[in-house]
Amino acid sequence: MAFELPDLPYDYDALEPHIDGRTMEIHYNKHHNAYLTKFKAAVDNTPLADQKLEDILAKAGQHGDAVRNQGGGYYNHIVYWDSMSPSGGGKPDGKLASAIDDSFGSFDEFKDQFTTAATGLFGSGFVWLVPTGGKLEIVKTPNQDNPLMDVAPVQGTPLMGLDVWEHAFYLKYQNRKPEYVEAWWNVVNWDGIARKFEQVG
Repeated sequence: MAFELPDLPYDYDALEPHIDGRTMEIHYNKHHNAYLTKFKAAVDNTPLADQKLEDILAKAGQHGDAVRNQGGGYYNHIVYWDSMSPSGGGKPDGKLASAIDDSFGSFDEFKDQFTTAATGLFGSGFVWLVPTGGKLEIVKTPNQDNPLMDVAPVQGTPLMGLDVWEHAFYLKYQNRKPEYVEAWWNVVNWDGIARKFEQVG
């Protein structure tokens, strides 16, 4: 299995003014690429090198910290990039909107709960939207864990993910994480998330 750094779906500055281009450039080229490089080193010349990334992460708790942390960082950033779009923001429609209403009562309630989870996550980590048993659930994971992993509090394939590590926002927002989270809603890629929901929901 060849593990590669996927192209960003947009230019570095395409999400401005909400996510600045310099942060995106460093985040993608330095952080994401470093996770990939270290993950490949961790699985090189092992049976894991021929497995799918999702299958490796499903047993992350059995593979040691290097595979768990670096493989998680590699996967998590792919989801994060795909969760954003220059034409994003607003609200979802169709089946995804109905599922959000069924699971949380309304889109506004979902947004409030997701925002609270993101701003309240202590330290570094991610917040996810995950389909579980016919419902949608907001899941917080520390560091580079994710819901695919056997160590996650709730398991499933994430539909979207928000990176709340400081490197995702510090250049523009410094310690103002709530401002970053609020700005992020303006670039959420509901079309892409809805397509993923149709596949895995």
